[in-house]
Amino acid sequence: MQLSIEPLIYIGIFIGVVALIEGLYLMVFGKSISLNARVNRRLTMLEKGSSREDVLAKLRKEMDQHMKSRTIPLYSLLSDKAQKANIAFTPRQMIMLMGLIAAIAFLALTLGTGASFPVRIGLSVLMGVGGVFYWVSNKAKKRLAMIEEQLPDAVELLVRSLRVGHPFVAALNTVAKEVADPLGSELGIIADEAAYGLDVSESIATMAERLDMQDLRFLAVAVGISQTSGGNLAEVLNGLAQVIRMRFKLFRRVNAITSEAKFSGNFLSAFPVLALIMINIMQPGYYDDVMQSSAFLPACIVVGAMLGLNLFFMRILVNIKV
Repeated sequence: MQLSIEPLIYIGIFIGVVALIEGLYLMVFGKSISLNARVNRRLTMLEKGSSREDVLAKLRKEMDQHMKSRTIPLYSLLSDKAQKANIAFTPRQMIMLMGLIAAIAFLALTLGTGASFPVRIGLSVLMGVGGVFYWVSNKAKKRLAMIEEQLPDAVELLVRSLRVGHPFVAALNTVAKEVADPLGSELGIIADEAAYGLDVSESIATMAERLDMQDLRFLAVAVGISQTSGGNLAEVLNGLAQVIRMRFKLFRRVNAITSEAKFSGNFLSAFPVLALIMINIMQPGYYDDVMQSSAFLPACIVVGAMLGLNLFFMRILVNIKV
């Protein structure tokens, strides 16, 4: 039996370029940009001697730059996820990164495979754009999940600070120092904006819309009502913290219930692709005869479209709104 490892080389190159993107990101911005850092990035920048104004301006620029670049062709598909992931690279740097990764992938394909020049060009562009998109999507998903998990504890810490007599902005600043990233830097920015005169509820509402997170919208409404109508904000936020925690538990329960269906849907969608890879590894010339047919390319397009529709409808079926 003739074996070919070329499909495995393609997969290895793609994994390598994704790892390279993460390495370049950490090398440029340091370990403080990582979501696993113990001290949030805002405090790290302040400890290095940067002024509060400079830190606020830099972080605000990073948060807003991607949404302002939606008009750039191709980048518009990435801007929303890059915004939620709070990628520190500028849009121009992201496009340059795609080009760099595509060039590295082309070099790796040239050295490691015997693919024709047009195939290498197509795969390198696909890996450059797809690798960056995959990396940003994972970053956004992980960051939003961490914020959702941190939020109940942060609100409860805010409640305890209010109950001992701290003003809301001072309590918010205290929470921003105690909570790790990503929520720590987000709350620190809100505290700094409030110190310079911006309305706190508006800042929280802006963050909620930027992250598209319902729990943060609840927090913005609670703070806004307290500012306009008065009342015991600590008790309101205490009730909100319990609601957020129960919603979080409910989401986890729904995810556990639908995990089998999600796995089945992903497996059914990925199985034809995996089967194609295994056939090309075990019998590289298996499709040589049919590739000469005029119906081969249209058939591939139809199959690819059906697989995409299958994945789309599977996701709809298991995406339960709570």
